[in-house]
Amino acid sequence: MTLKEFFKGDRFAMMAGCQLLEIREGYARAAMTVEEHHLNGGNFCQGGAIFTLADLAFAAAVNSHLVLTVSTSSNISFFRSVPLGATIYAEAQELVDHHRMPYAEVRITDEQQRLVAIFTSGGYRKSNVILEGVELEP
Repeated sequence: MTLKEFFKGDRFAMMAGCQLLEIREGYARAAMTVEEHHLNGGNFCQGGAIFTLADLAFAAAVNSHLVLTVSTSSNISFFRSVPLGATIYAEAQELVDHHRMPYAEVRITDEQQRLVAIFTSGGYRKSNVILEGVELEP
């Protein structure tokens, strides 16, 4: 199974409409189109939905080494609201590929490549949990 297929097991991200577009070592790109259920009281995309998209991209990037890696802390800063119907993209880049504690930045942009948010997160690699039978690409 590919890592993209593995992440289809992220039921919350899949229910939220997040889709992994690309994964390679230390990098991932995901997308989500804002639907009615993503909206907050102001009729813009709720911050938690944007966080979920960023978290999926982070997880794919840091798990690209095929060792189970979980988040230990995350931070997000929002810069632009996102309306209904817009598609947003999360591009994750692993900045530190430490054998135990990786760190990555995720830039969330809209269709015009305007910056919507920046998400940063540290992780913890569970060196005893190898993703058996999983590969980046077939």
